[in-house]
Amino acid sequence: MTIPVIGISGRVTGEPGRQHTGVHVDYAHAVLAAGGMPVVFPPMIGADRATDVIATCHGLLLTGGEDIAPEHYGGTENGRVRDTDSQRDAFELALFGAARSAGLPVLAICRGFQLVNVALGGDLWQDLPEQRPSDLDHDKGEAWHTRTHHVRVHEGSRAAQALGRDYFLTNSFHHQAVQNLAPGLHVTAVADDGVIEAAEGSSEGPWMVCVQWHPESFWDEPKAPEQGLFQALVTEARRWQSGA
Repeated sequence: MTIPVIGISGRVTGEPGRQHTGVHVDYAHAVLAAGGMPVVFPPMIGADRATDVIATCHGLLLTGGEDIAPEHYGGTENGRVRDTDSQRDAFELALFGAARSAGLPVLAICRGFQLVNVALGGDLWQDLPEQRPSDLDHDKGEAWHTRTHHVRVHEGSRAAQALGRDYFLTNSFHHQAVQNLAPGLHVTAVADDGVIEAAEGSSEGPWMVCVQWHPESFWDEPKAPEQGLFQALVTEARRWQSGA
């Protein structure tokens, strides 16, 4: 059996004429460290070819980045939404739909979590400091590997099984978050201020874990619990690959 291919949703950065496409290198490192083969798919592939993309993969990793346009969840722009990318929104919504139809395992991170929630009918806080203020800062601007707040994980969840613990300190880089959880998802972790930090689908359905923090940043820390998320993704991708 070949190494399971993990499709990674890419993004476009830079000014016109000097643009680049790809992902933060930590996503690729994390997949490789877990035994998978990372393959990045840029958004200009287009939503109409999402099924073709998924046909080449054994698992899907939805990554962080720009805010999701409020139009996708019935919201009205409140002036606090940051950079959006309509092409990326459309492509990733289609990617996720194709992956779910094929039964592929999915790990969704930060924006990826928010996209899954929107795709399934949920909505978002457009700006936590304005709409849901608390003493906990979810976007302190620290280095990516700096742990800034605790996450409490529900016992028995797929997230808890992968992480191997139910309370730990992790990083945080987001000003948006899940507000109303979509039907078919259930909360599996929260921050100390109650902001939803992880969710997943039914245990009877395809493996899917969504987290709000950035576990890929700890790919080179041997004892980091976050590595378990990528190991679980690759394990499930290998299981899907074998038809088990």
